[in-house]
Amino acid sequence: MKSIFIKRFYIVSIAIILLIGITQIQAQTTKTIKTSSTKNNVSKTQKEDIEDIVRNYLLENPSIIREALQALQLKEAREKQELVAKNLKAFEKEIFADPNSPSAGNKKAEVSVVAFFDYNCGYCKQSLPMLKELLAKDSSIRIVYKEYPILSQSSQLAAKAALAAHRQGKYAEFHEALTNAEEINDEFIKTISKKLGVNYETLTKDMNDPKINEYLASNYTLANNLNIQGTPAYIVGTRVIPGAIDLSSLINIVAEERAKLSKSLNNLNNSAK
Repeated sequence: MKSIFIKRFYIVSIAIILLIGITQIQAQTTKTIKTSSTKNNVSKTQKEDIEDIVRNYLLENPSIIREALQALQLKEAREKQELVAKNLKAFEKEIFADPNSPSAGNKKAEVSVVAFFDYNCGYCKQSLPMLKELLAKDSSIRIVYKEYPILSQSSQLAAKAALAAHRQGKYAEFHEALTNAEEINDEFIKTISKKLGVNYETLTKDMNDPKINEYLASNYTLANNLNIQGTPAYIVGTRVIPGAIDLSSLINIVAEERAKLSKSLNNLNNSAK
């Protein structure tokens, strides 16, 4: 399905390029004819001649189409990166300092790792445990958890249960249990609550609190503003990382962001002297 979509995208893009090219040439030709002839309109025959010229030229030089598509893709990618960078700054408080977002590690960390995830996402189940390993290796890091239940109704159930458990100081334990769960349903939530010493009646009441729905809605909006379209997704400093990542790569990225921040602070201090 993905390959079909890409092919259709290319076909549509080529059609647009051809249309733009023909329109521009027609406009230029019309302008030339208007200034050099008493006629005010390009005739049907002239239009057909122009279209033939454009068509034949593109057929003889098909690489132009590829170059145009590549330029378009690069332009769109650059614009998307610029928008994400802008929104990372604009929504810095919502990303790193939302009091409703569960967190772990050093509260005064210079660099934080923000994780957007869904408990029913296989890649999330594989990569989320590494955050605990990262904390064990790096005591100066901070992890911010962004519940982002987009896959199913049970994802919603799990996210609400985790956030409700957070109110009872049991987020970390509940989060780990949900990450390792094979199937998430009401019975599982009840069983885990009892096992972890969570008051189930209070939990279910809090799960239905409109404020939790409002918080999840704010996470959807934030993810959209950061062009996060799936799970997992990580934010480290000034970087958005879509998809799963291994521990060694994450450690390297954290080091790079720390170095970048340190350099920025040094430059700021030097300019102030």
